[in-house]
Amino acid sequence: MDEAGTLVVPGGDELVGRPVPAGLAEVVRDLRPRTRRLVSVCTGSFVLAAAGVLDGRRATTHWRHAPLLARAYPEVHVEADALFVEDDGVLTSAGVSAGIDLALALVEQDHGAGLARDVARSLVLFMQRPGGQSQFSAPLALRPPRAPALRAVVDLVAAQPADPHTATSLAATAGITPRHLARLFRTELGTSPARFVEDARLDHAKRLLDAGHGVAEAARGAGFGSTETMRRRFVARLGVAPSRYRARFGTTGPGDSRG
Repeated sequence: MDEAGTLVVPGGDELVGRPVPAGLAEVVRDLRPRTRRLVSVCTGSFVLAAAGVLDGRRATTHWRHAPLLARAYPEVHVEADALFVEDDGVLTSAGVSAGIDLALALVEQDHGAGLARDVARSLVLFMQRPGGQSQFSAPLALRPPRAPALRAVVDLVAAQPADPHTATSLAATAGITPRHLARLFRTELGTSPARFVEDARLDHAKRLLDAGHGVAEAARGAGFGSTETMRRRFVARLGVAPSRYRARFGTTGPGDSRG
């Protein structure tokens, strides 16, 4: 192949938990200079990382494997909750369905928003989700943290997300300094204590909305303090307002639909 417009590297279970075949990484490394745009879907990001293509770049993969990607390739800036990430001609996506969102974004780049909307409509998609939108199904913790101090904090926040958690109070729970706690969060979970608490509240709010609770009730139950605060967090992180999320995913139940 002399030159390619877009090279797509698919994912696969065999790419996780074992070394990426050297020959596969070498092929990607060889083709990169002759490719205008390099794309990976799901765990295909591990191939790009093994080839050194992602060094110093932002990237994502399926939420289940994001911590492993961050640990195995510390030069990669892993954005664990993004649907897809673009960094200077290198694009990585989360799970397989996020690959569809990425494909639509590529169609829009090459042929305009009109065609992208037509393709989305043909595929009967709810909407074309932007790359910065969080993966709806990503859980708070992918596996129990190794450090007992961090595990105690994770368990507390997951069990009581609505409590007024601060970096100081969480560090006191763990019996360590706030700086050490932040280091543990960054190393093991690829996030910060504040971001983790926000994720816990978002996750709990989504469960309440899924169960049919109203927006105001979900905001109170998740510790957001007000429906407006929760709405801003939903839009910023998920790309959709709580009321729209509830309309799409929630079961019929009591409560208001404000937000």
